[in-house]
Amino acid sequence: MGANTSQVSDLCENQSLRTLIGTESISENDPFWNQLISFTFISPTSSGDSKLLEEAVIPLAKILIENNPRTGNFGALVRIFLGRTKELKISTECQDQLFIWQAHNALFMIRCLLKVFISEMTEEELHQQFSYQERAPGSYTGREDLLEELMCNLVHLVVEVPLLDITYSILFEAVTTMLSWINTHTQILRLVKTLLYNFIRQEKCPPPATHIFDQQSDGGGLLYGLASGVANTSSIPTEQHHTFQINFNSLYTALCEQQRSDQATLLLYTLLHQNTNMRNYMLSRTDMENLVVPILEILYHVEDRNSHHVYMALIILLILTEDDTFNRSIHEVVLKNITWYSERQLTEISLGSLLILVVIRTIQYNMTRTRDKYLHTNCLAALANMSAQFRCLHQYAAQRIISLFALLSKKHNKVLEQATQSLRGPRGADDSSVLPDYAQDLNVIEEVIRMMLEIINSCLSNSLHHNPNLVYALLYKRELFEQFRTHPSFQDIMQNLDTVIGFFSQRLEAAGTDLSVERVQEVIMKGAQALPNDRLKKFPELKFKYVEEDQPEDFFIPYVWSLVFNSGVGLHWSTTNIQLFSMDSA
Repeated sequence: MGANTSQVSDLCENQSLRTLIGTESISENDPFWNQLISFTFISPTSSGDSKLLEEAVIPLAKILIENNPRTGNFGALVRIFLGRTKELKISTECQDQLFIWQAHNALFMIRCLLKVFISEMTEEELHQQFSYQERAPGSYTGREDLLEELMCNLVHLVVEVPLLDITYSILFEAVTTMLSWINTHTQILRLVKTLLYNFIRQEKCPPPATHIFDQQSDGGGLLYGLASGVANTSSIPTEQHHTFQINFNSLYTALCEQQRSDQATLLLYTLLHQNTNMRNYMLSRTDMENLVVPILEILYHVEDRNSHHVYMALIILLILTEDDTFNRSIHEVVLKNITWYSERQLTEISLGSLLILVVIRTIQYNMTRTRDKYLHTNCLAALANMSAQFRCLHQYAAQRIISLFALLSKKHNKVLEQATQSLRGPRGADDSSVLPDYAQDLNVIEEVIRMMLEIINSCLSNSLHHNPNLVYALLYKRELFEQFRTHPSFQDIMQNLDTVIGFFSQRLEAAGTDLSVERVQEVIMKGAQALPNDRLKKFPELKFKYVEEDQPEDFFIPYVWSLVFNSGVGLHWSTTNIQLFSMDSA
C-alpha cells in the first residue's frame, strides 16, 4: 500500500504514505496521486492477516487524524477514487486493467484508513475527517461531507460494474468497505437485487493469473453470506413498497444448494417470512424435497450446529407447515437412501415421515441437552400443523411419536416422585422454594404431554385409515397412556385414544392369539375402515402461525453481525470492542 510497497513491514517507512499523512496539503492535480495508488500489495485473505495490516496502519492513521483537518488529504484521496468510479464501467468494457487496478488500490487505502477512523473517534469527529478547512491551490475549496457520496458510489459500483475476473477484487473491496460502515443510510433496492443475483451465481474467486491483484483464495462466491447482512441492518420505510423482479427459479435453486451455511438459511428465512411472492412460489414447487431435506439435515446434526442456525431451520419448517397443501404433498414425495440419517437405514421413506422423525429427534435431543423452551414450542407447533394431514407414516416415524410420549411420561413420573420425596423428607429453612420449582417443572411437562396427546388425537381423528403404523405403535405401548386416563388435564383428550385402543384391542382379541406382525397389521387395516367417524370426538383444528417477537432486532442484529464477524474474509474485528454479541455465540 503506497508506491512500491509490497508487504506490511514496509508501510511505516513508505515515503508516499508519509507524504499523504503529513502536514502539507496535496493538490488533486498533483502526479503524486497516480504514484500513491500504483502499488502491488497482497490484500489480506484471513482475519489474522487483516489484524497484522490494521496494526501497521493504526500509527499512520493516527498521524493522519491529527493532520487531516488542516490538509484535507484524506478527502482528496476519496475524491480521487470517486473520480475514477465514473469511468469504471467503461474501463471494464475496454479491459483497462491498469485503471481498475489503481481504483481498487485507492479504495483499499480508504477502507484501511476508514476502519481505524471508526474505531478511534466519535461519529462527529469521523465526519470532520471528510471535511476540511483549507486546500492547496488548484483544488476544490468548498466545505463538504464526502461520506454519503462515497457510500452511494460504492452501491453504484456494485450494481453497475459487471462481475468479471478483472473486477472481482474491486467489487469485493467495495462490499468490504460498506461492511466497515454499514449503518450509513442509502437507497439499497438495486444493491439488494445485485447481491441476490451474486448469491445465485456463486462465482468463485478467480486464480491470481486471471487478474492483477491477489485476493481471497478460499471458496465461497463474491458477497456470499453478505446479502442477508445488508438486508437486515438497513432501514426501508414500511409504508413504501419497493419491488424489483428477480428469477425465482434461479434463486430457489441457489437456496436449495447452499443451506449448509447460516447465511443461506437466514436469507431463506427472510424471504419466506417477509416476501409473500417468494413464499408462494416456493410452496408451489413440486420439488420441495430439494429445499426441505437440507433443512432437516441441519436439524439432524444439531450437536454440530450453533443454536441460531438450528432455530432458523425450525422456524422455516414452521412457516412451511402453515400451508395445508405443503402438509399433504410432503407425504406423497418418496425419498430413497437418506445416507446422513445414520441411526437407522432408511432405504425408502416419505418426506413427511422423515420430517417427523427429525423434528421429534430434535425435541428429544433438546430435552436431554439444552432444554430450550422455544425450541420445544416451535418443534411441537410444526408437528401440530402437520398432524391432521399425517399420511401413511413410516413405521419408524410412528414409533418415534410414541417413544417421545414415553420419554415425556417417564420425565413426568420422575418429577412427581421427586416432589413426593421432598414432601416426605425433612425440610430446612431454605426449602421453601423447592415445591414451587417442582410444580413449575410439572406444569411445563404436562403442557408438552397435552400437546403430544392432541397431535396423536388429531391424526387419529382426521386420517386414522391412512395410518395403521401409528395405531400399531399405539397398541404396542398402550400401557403408557393408562396413568393419564383419569388425570384432570388430559381426560377430555384421552377419550378418543381410549376409544381407538379399546376398539382395536377387541378386534385383535377376536382374531386369536400368537398373531404375527403381518396379521396384526391386517386386522388394523380392516378395523380402520370399520370404525365409524362419529365414535371420535371432534376437537378444534391445531393451527399455529409463526410470529416474530416484539423486538426481533434484539435477536437478528447480533446474529447477523456474528455471521459478518465469522465470514467477512479479509476483515479483522477487534474482539475487545465487540458489544452486540458474545464471542461464545460467534
